[in-house]
Amino acid sequence: MKLQTENDLKAGDFMSSPVVTANPGMHLVDAIQIMLLKSIGNLVVADGEKVVGILTERELLQYLALNITLPNKELKYVLTQKFTRITPETDISNAAKTMISKKGRLLVFQKDKVIGAEQLVGILTASDIVRAYLKTSRNPSIEGTMTNKIFSISPDSTILAAIKLMLKKGIGSVVVSVDSKSYAIFTERDLLYKVLGKDILPQEKVGSYCTYPVMTAKLGIGAKDAGKLMIKHKIKRLPLVQDEKIVAMVTARDLVEAYQRGRK
Repeated sequence: MKLQTENDLKAGDFMSSPVVTANPGMHLVDAIQIMLLKSIGNLVVADGEKVVGILTERELLQYLALNITLPNKELKYVLTQKFTRITPETDISNAAKTMISKKGRLLVFQKDKVIGAEQLVGILTASDIVRAYLKTSRNPSIEGTMTNKIFSISPDSTILAAIKLMLKKGIGSVVVSVDSKSYAIFTERDLLYKVLGKDILPQEKVGSYCTYPVMTAKLGIGAKDAGKLMIKHKIKRLPLVQDEKIVAMVTARDLVEAYQRGRK
């Protein structure tokens, strides 16, 4: 594989396209079905050509944590994520910088040559940016971006307890401790697919709906090697172990930040 420079890597080459959208008049439960059907964690809410926001797994977690059930609301009344506009020509380094500084999603717009208006042509996620960086030779340290605080819960705890912990700590996953050397993980993606997608009550035990076994890596792994594992196994979070114990967690967004910090 020919290695490339970051200036060669453009958002348009790595974005997800076409973008799956939903009308603001669609009900939340129907929007969730689209996310499940299309296997996506981001659903763009658009009124015609006007993009209103992005529904993500994080909003679903918030609603359940605070209300136990999801509201029967139209999307125009549902909290959505803000976004930042970039173009297909935006290089990956600038896209990464924007993602970290704006702390939001990146939507790719391109001006239509005929009508002159900007049209939504793609969405660029943290995982997409990681895929791009894997085409470079760099393998920066993740020491300053990974999370060293690990929050865990027992498998007999409820799903509701797990998502409340995730909301309180502002995290996208919790470690489910099975025994001193065995772990599972419950993520926002598990909430969408294994709980909401199967109409499971949040009062059920979380141990039955988490991901097991867990893909892990040794503490000290570089961003490129971590990225390869995450892309290969289609995961957004990678627990890091030392002496058979999970001691840190790195996410796709953490890898983006590691590459951004490590620029020479």
